[in-house]
Amino acid sequence: MSENLKAFTSLAQNKFGNRYDFVVTFKGLKLRVMNIAQRINLWSSTHHPKWLVVFRVVLGIFLFRKGITFIYHSEDLQLLLQYNSISIGTQILTWYIMIAHLLGGILIIAGLFTRLMCLLQIPVLVGAVFFINMKNGVFTGNSEFEFSIIILLLLIVFFIEGGGPLSLDSYFKKKS
Repeated sequence: MSENLKAFTSLAQNKFGNRYDFVVTFKGLKLRVMNIAQRINLWSSTHHPKWLVVFRVVLGIFLFRKGITFIYHSEDLQLLLQYNSISIGTQILTWYIMIAHLLGGILIIAGLFTRLMCLLQIPVLVGAVFFINMKNGVFTGNSEFEFSIIILLLLIVFFIEGGGPLSLDSYFKKKS
């Protein structure tokens, strides 16, 4: 293979700390390639408005409140899952939904492990939007379709943004 066609890759320390970038050298041209998680983290730490914390806390409160509702009505949640053709492991899925909403709500309020908690919530809300609310009717009077869409969108936003500057994630990051 010709020397001009060979690409050389290596690891180098970047200017943002001890994380490493991939350095690709091709025909004497060096390109630093950050991984996607590092780029998202860097962007969100420089572009996160402080007023977005209010939405994070409200999101956590709604998730926690819904988790408490699911605990009081766990049999209804199981029947709802079975009614919507989700019959495999409904008891395990019911427990996952309850614990994810309770624990996720508390940790999202505090801003601790925000991205992970949002990631754990997203499949639950995708199921609520597409499997539960779509089958029950979008425009019925008791539909939670719009509410589920808003919560899903907020989860995606905070999965990308993280906890922000007023969170335990940011506090522990500054301490280390």
